[in-house]
Amino acid sequence: MTERGLTDDIMKRRTPVAVAFLGVALALGACGGKDGPEALAEQTAITTIGVNAYLWRASLETMQFMPLAQVDSTGGVIVGDWYQNPAAPNERVKVTVAILDGALRADAVQVSAQREAMEGGRWVAAPVRAGTVQRLEEIILEKARGLRQAALARD
Repeated sequence: MTERGLTDDIMKRRTPVAVAFLGVALALGACGGKDGPEALAEQTAITTIGVNAYLWRASLETMQFMPLAQVDSTGGVIVGDWYQNPAAPNERVKVTVAILDGALRADAVQVSAQREAMEGGRWVAAPVRAGTVQRLEEIILEKARGLRQAALARD
């Protein structure tokens, strides 16, 4: 690998973490001094990176088990590459997460998944197990709410 290619590879790996950290740091710095529902609404609509920082960080943490093909914090899209669970080597999945809003709301995160199974030596499209996408969305939302609660508790 060339030096330029190695540098690009390192930057691709560090950028999502740095962006998430920056978003959380800016969000925490903006907290304080205001009371009431308006201040709380402002704190949950963090858009310093283009999308809600809590949802973004929670999505990255949730997707860390698989290689990532694309990460776009401005557009709020995380595209996973094909992942094979060692316990199920004859199937693979690909997951995409889209953050649709700057607010921390249930309808602000959308997960889609593809699944393929090995048949006759080639990968063939297979249905995603029922509830998989919904469960991933729930995990992301639970993590995001936990991150927000932890940030509020520090204030």
